Amino acid sequence: MPRSERSPLLLAGLLAAAGVAHFAAPRQFDATIPRGLPGSPRTWTHASGVAELALAAAVALPRTRRTAALATAAFFVGVFPANVKMAVDWRHRPAPLKAAAFGRLPLQVPLVLWARSVARTGEGRS
Repeated sequence: MPRSERSPLLLAGLLAAAGVAHFAAPRQFDATIPRGLPGSPRTWTHASGVAELALAAAVALPRTRRTAALATAAFFVGVFPANVKMAVDWRHRPAPLKAAAFGRLPLQVPLVLWARSVARTGEGRS
């Protein structure tokens, strides 16, 4: 399978794994929900897990891939405040944990670019 055909499936796999993790270990995600959002953190954790699972399914299907990949890029931008909150909250933790939290911040850029790249290879592109 050529790399261009594997990339959407890898992105879908990443999204699916993250979506499942939101239900399997929700407490770690609850802690990253910015306090200013209405409702309970668990509601946001579950909603983002559902969104990731839906995006995974849509990215995996060629017919919906382009739109889903663009939505995935927007999703990655949208969850950035949670990663910032985690980095701020973990700034006094031991060095490995602090490094992991701060390391997630620049990781959003390649994730957004990856999703946009998958969108360019999806069906229905203009």
